[in-house]
Amino acid sequence: MTSSPKRVVLAYSGGLDTSVILRWLIERYGCEVVAFCADLGQGEELLPVRDKALRTGASSVHVVDLRQEFVRDFIFPMLRGNAVYEGAYLLGTSIARPLIARAQVEIAAAVGADAVAHGATGKGNDQVRFELTYAALAPHLTVIAPWREWDLSSRTALLDFAARHDIPVPVTAERPYSTDRNLFHVSYEGGVLEDPWAEPPAKMFQLTADPESAPDAPASVEIEFAAGDPVAVDGEPLGPVALLTRLNRLGGEHGVGRVDLVENRYVGMKSRGVYETPGGTLLHVARRALESLTLDREVLHLRDSLVPRYAEMIYYGFWYAPERELLQGLMDDCARDVTGTVRLRLYKGGATVAGRRSPRSLYRTEFATFEADTVYRQRDAEGFINLNALRLKIRALRDRP
Repeated sequence: MTSSPKRVVLAYSGGLDTSVILRWLIERYGCEVVAFCADLGQGEELLPVRDKALRTGASSVHVVDLRQEFVRDFIFPMLRGNAVYEGAYLLGTSIARPLIARAQVEIAAAVGADAVAHGATGKGNDQVRFELTYAALAPHLTVIAPWREWDLSSRTALLDFAARHDIPVPVTAERPYSTDRNLFHVSYEGGVLEDPWAEPPAKMFQLTADPESAPDAPASVEIEFAAGDPVAVDGEPLGPVALLTRLNRLGGEHGVGRVDLVENRYVGMKSRGVYETPGGTLLHVARRALESLTLDREVLHLRDSLVPRYAEMIYYGFWYAPERELLQGLMDDCARDVTGTVRLRLYKGGATVAGRRSPRSLYRTEFATFEADTVYRQRDAEGFINLNALRLKIRALRDRP
């Protein structure tokens, strides 16, 4: 860093790391710190944020409600791409970071800040997600990443720092792990979860019931989509935030959406994360069912071949990169015909498809039926098979002893 920053906008959550960082920035650089907190649906977690930041030394606090934008402009486009990282993770933390960072640089411009700071560690993915967004949207700002500068090398050291400065923190012996919550999910990592053999504490989960104690009677829910996006639940039209909130409640009641995953971080190491994504799981299952009706075979297969790469772009932090934007256009184009309704059955942690229908369906009973029909000549399959088998026959004739 060529010169000390004068005014820093800190991405602040009120958790252990950013609470310590706020005070550390003031002591280290003698700068003014503006705390910025994005409301992405954390709920009651936001209530003490403003007072806590001011008590810790922030010159001002900006809490910005980004819930609508988060669901409409980030979660829904990601769902149109069916993004799943390593077969299990629905990217609830990953998709939030570019929005937080974008809003952060907007606050920096509004208050005349010359630097931004974040609380991501030097081992994690979030540092990349934040800083790639800063680079794409505000390359003139100085970036401060305290975890890569200070000598507080562990969470224990942070707890000691917080105690010395009378900073209340949520990580205790009763909650020996860190959490990240938004409208789409809750993630848990660190602490007792660092042992991949250890089962997550039963009291840890916030959004979902234990599947074993979920209702003994199954529930049914219908989700309606229009041009790729969910628009109604059980026949009731809902806006993005209200719809996701409704599905979170329904899925959570029946224990849907828990994932325990050892994943590959972008920086190279493996880490264990536990996630709750009830509404997102329902939307993902329902979308796949509707796509089976409405997408052409080759379009579906081509799209699916690109999903792992698309999910990687989001996980790695390349939301504002040209390749993600280019691929998003393809995903959106594929979603144009994804219109219709899916009925799901929720029971003891599971969400299974019970029915699907669409005005854009490519499924035709007269072609698919095992009964008599007048539209398909079965003898045509003989030539089809012979032509596809020709290269295999020639190879076998060549290699015959």
